[in-house]
Amino acid sequence: MDLINKSHPKEFILLGFADRVVTVFYLITLVGNTAIILASLLDSHLHTPMYFFLRNLSLLDLCFTTSIVPQMLVNLWGHDKTISYVGCVIQLYVYMWFGSIECLLLAVMSYDRFTAICKPLHYLVIMNPHLCLKMVIKVWSISLANSLVLCTLTLNLPRCGNNLLDHFLCELPAMVKIACIDTTAVEMSVFALGIVIVLTPLILILISYGYIAKAVLRMKSKAGQRKAVNTCGSHLTVVSIFYGAIIYLYLQPGNNASKDQGKFLTLFYTIITPSLNPLIYTLRNKDMKEALKKLMRVDHKSTKSRKNWKSQEKN
Repeated sequence: MDLINKSHPKEFILLGFADRVVTVFYLITLVGNTAIILASLLDSHLHTPMYFFLRNLSLLDLCFTTSIVPQMLVNLWGHDKTISYVGCVIQLYVYMWFGSIECLLLAVMSYDRFTAICKPLHYLVIMNPHLCLKMVIKVWSISLANSLVLCTLTLNLPRCGNNLLDHFLCELPAMVKIACIDTTAVEMSVFALGIVIVLTPLILILISYGYIAKAVLRMKSKAGQRKAVNTCGSHLTVVSIFYGAIIYLYLQPGNNASKDQGKFLTLFYTIITPSLNPLIYTLRNKDMKEALKKLMRVDHKSTKSRKNWKSQEKN
């Protein structure tokens, strides 16, 4: 019993640091993704499968960053580098769950674009609300199962009292590194499941965009080509940024990424990428720009009416 207690420390000391710029990116993430969710809900023109999945991505980004950043800010501003064992366990499971969801959700979004461009006449029949909801539920469920397997394997590794975690959060590779036994079997399990959760969706995305590229080249309308490139270009940019960091960090047998590289890449795809997604998806999307303008006008009118109501109350 003593060995078990010593193997799993009561708390972890986080040796990694997070710069104050994290606060700025977190605020951008909160504002940008909340704006996308509200704009796409309030504008009836955006009640389509594409924006349904975009709302899910924005909600995911909000949950993803919120599951990590508050603890990082506590460590940063409070100068307390510790996190309880229970807190670390929860953070690890949630972190892996949301990370897996994003991998699969991006693949679902690429299938949506494939259907819209390659089968436009049957698009709304194929991508009906029931199917869209079913796909999202499956994505969240499969990702949860993946998180439970990987995190349970990692947490069962004995640590012999070692509680110095060289990271700014409880992240899977960092947790594996502080184990006091040979971790080859666990690392290979992570690598194998990583192929299923990361590479399989990426292959499906590439296949979808192969067909999309063919369909776009066959289009006679320049306006149609431009619209297809704009919507697909935004998604491809997000895919490239997110998958690039994930593949480099997780799909290396033996975990060859250096400590500093691992910290930077984790910071990049958990904090910076969610703050960039709203900008990427709205920069070349006229419909979303119009919806955001309407949202700002509604907010301005409501603020003005509140001021008028207060002034009338005083009079």
